[in-house]
Amino acid sequence: MQKVKSAYIHIPFCVKICTYCDFNKYFIQHQPVDDYLTCLIEEMSWAKETNLTTMFVGGGTPTALTVDQLERLLSAINKQFNISGEYTFEANPDELTEEKVALLKKYGVNRLSLGVQTFDEELLKVLGRSHQRADIYSAVRNARKYGIPSISLDLMYQLPGQTMQQFDESLTEALSLDVDHISSYGLILEKQTQFYNLYQKGKLNMPNEDLGAEMYHFMIDKLAQHGLQQYEISNFAKEGHASAHNKVYWKNESYYGFGAGASGYVEGVRYSNTNPVNHYIEQVKAGKRPIRTEETLTLNEKIEEEMFLGLRMNEGVNKLRFEEKFGQVLDDYYRDELQNLEAKKLIYNTPTHVALTEEGRVIGNYVFEAFIK
Repeated sequence: MQKVKSAYIHIPFCVKICTYCDFNKYFIQHQPVDDYLTCLIEEMSWAKETNLTTMFVGGGTPTALTVDQLERLLSAINKQFNISGEYTFEANPDELTEEKVALLKKYGVNRLSLGVQTFDEELLKVLGRSHQRADIYSAVRNARKYGIPSISLDLMYQLPGQTMQQFDESLTEALSLDVDHISSYGLILEKQTQFYNLYQKGKLNMPNEDLGAEMYHFMIDKLAQHGLQQYEISNFAKEGHASAHNKVYWKNESYYGFGAGASGYVEGVRYSNTNPVNHYIEQVKAGKRPIRTEETLTLNEKIEEEMFLGLRMNEGVNKLRFEEKFGQVLDDYYRDELQNLEAKKLIYNTPTHVALTEEGRVIGNYVFEAFIK
């Protein structure tokens, strides 16, 4: 079985709930945060593998924790795991104080992922973000001051009422900060979000899909001109700054998931933890794994995941690696699908890889569906 070399830790607390977010999150006030951390630390102690290559702490918002809570978490992570490579923390710009950045640096965090979404003040209000434009500049300045070697910004496009000019201005401001990595996603209206409810009531003005596609192509070109090369459908990086942790997901490798609502993939089993914080705490205190769902994948399911995850990357799916993992020749297993997609100019099929064309990346979900038997 594949050795686990990565872990994701979920902190499900936020100072403010965003209008578009469907992740497992809770308004932090009156939450049992300290009890949650106690149980999270306990769950981490059950891990068999302690030498990790990558670690990602996300949420929610990890920086919503107080300085003392943050240090308790960081100290526990370092006692439990030896992290030899990329160590990422998600952060909100307005919460990334000098004190918190210094703490992250002290405990070995070497990559920050900032939830910026847009530089436009009005759109920040629409999204329900807690920060303002000036906070973004302050957060990046603090991160640079304390020597965090890799900084990533999350940006969104196809937002309610957003124009191409507004998106261009956000990209321009992001590039002016000379960050190392940008993740950018078109807004998807997810159920159980404020945005979805507004849209159902006809109260949300969404850009059409053509404008969204135009924004996407524009972004690819503009970021490339400034040294940020696309390496995955939604991710762009300077040389040497592509996210090693996210590649674990896209290459369909094993990883632990710790915390309420976290997902993991270990020994061919995909699992997700229970969502409610109080249920998570009860289960861990009872000495039980806080599992909500667990699924042992069949060979065919593993192959399907290998394709639709791997195709997200510009390099695509490696045919030799595919054969070594599954004992199948990719060109034989998906002969008709490959021929059909290649004829439509949605994929490249080389002797070594299968990868999406630029047009294929725009309608990636359509391509992925072709590999589900």
